[in-house]
Amino acid sequence: MKNTWKVYILAIISFLVGTSEYVISGVLDRIADSLGITLAAAGQLITIFSFVYAIGTPVMMALTARLDRKKLIMYALGVFIFGNLCSFILPGYGLFVAARVIMAIGAGMVVVTALNIAAKIAPPGKQASSLAMVIMGFTAALIIGVPIGRVVSEAFGWRSVFGGIAALGIIAIIILFFTLPQTKGDKPVPLVQQFSLLKKRKVAVGLAITFFWLGGYSVAYTYLSPYLLNVSHISSRMLSTLLFIFGVASLIGSKLGGFSADRWGARVTLTGGMALHTLMLILLSLVTHSVPGVAALLTVWSFAAWSSGPAQQYHLATMEPESSGVLLGLNQSMMQLAMAAGAGIGGIAVTQLSLASVTWIGAGGMMIAMCAVLSLSPLRTKKHCSEISAE
Repeated sequence: MKNTWKVYILAIISFLVGTSEYVISGVLDRIADSLGITLAAAGQLITIFSFVYAIGTPVMMALTARLDRKKLIMYALGVFIFGNLCSFILPGYGLFVAARVIMAIGAGMVVVTALNIAAKIAPPGKQASSLAMVIMGFTAALIIGVPIGRVVSEAFGWRSVFGGIAALGIIAIIILFFTLPQTKGDKPVPLVQQFSLLKKRKVAVGLAITFFWLGGYSVAYTYLSPYLLNVSHISSRMLSTLLFIFGVASLIGSKLGGFSADRWGARVTLTGGMALHTLMLILLSLVTHSVPGVAALLTVWSFAAWSSGPAQQYHLATMEPESSGVLLGLNQSMMQLAMAAGAGIGGIAVTQLSLASVTWIGAGGMMIAMCAVLSLSPLRTKKHCSEISAE
């Protein structure tokens, strides 16, 4: 149990990284006003971060595979902190984009390395729960980081959020230096070998499910704050509360999604969650002037969206058991690519159509994901699903 608290530290660091990615959606309107850009241009800050994260992380991890994990996470955290400091200090949209690129390179390496360290220092028989704790820290950014970021931005300006993350990151580096043990790197898995799995139809379809599920979610979520302010006419003060409720619902959905996959199977869980997800996005476009109605739809939407996460990770982990680690790594990259594509498509929709159109386009992505699920043979259920679902 002596290393358990170290896993909590890694989870907190994962929370900082998640907040740096997700908080943009919570302050999108303020960034657009401050920099004198459109909402679509502000939304591309998420696209850029996610794309760099997705492409850069596997490359950087392959290049640094043999490096001691303690040194690697400290170096990566240093890059991440530098990106946040640039976001806090440098003026203008172009320099902020450059800062987001730096931030994303560091962020991806921090999360993957934190997961690697957590698995190696976890007490015997607690590896799965340790991994789940680190991932929970990343997810908690939705629950706590985004609404807190909104509150801080209203009080001190949106750049102060990144200044605060940088300050906390510096404290984290100091703690890691004195607490983490030296941890050897791994034998590198060539990128060609990793991507060769994509030649298998079931793997390609499985990753496509992730892409359209999270891509459809991202189209709407990226522009959630301006949507609620301008389409649903929610007050700025109420917005922070709704974002917090949205985050809590995502946590509950993730937990119950794991239970459902264990009890009824991944196929049923994915299909049911995606159907409910689609319905909520459509209804959100119809219920626009009732605060209780919008709050209820947001809660069910977030619950349904994240109930699919555990089942999808389990599905991929059991698809090719001998390559489960590589597949889950590819899935992490696919998730970031989906976030990037969703934010990009949402930006086009906001510019060419209307802000209200993002929910309908998001629902379309979800319907494609459901078709992909139904195209597969029945998904298996394993006794270890509950452990994987926690991730």
